[in-house]
Amino acid sequence: MNVLLEKSLMENVPVEMIYLAANNQITHRRIIVKEIHDHYFKAFCFLRNADRLFKKENILSVMPERRTLLKSS
Repeated sequence: MNVLLEKSLMENVPVEMIYLAANNQITHRRIIVKEIHDHYFKAFCFLRNADRLFKKENILSVMPERRTLLKSS
């Protein structure tokens, strides 16, 4: 998990995350990490179109961004 967050921070690339929100709702987020701290990190969230703070303990999974492959004719 930390490796992907650090890669997003260093290379400014999006990652996808399954996150348990404060209201106990599970959300799928596409983010770019801006800052990493001990228990939380700041990231640009494409779902909310804004910078957000995320608790590391609420991350259920992190994965590289899935890219849709386009078929060539």
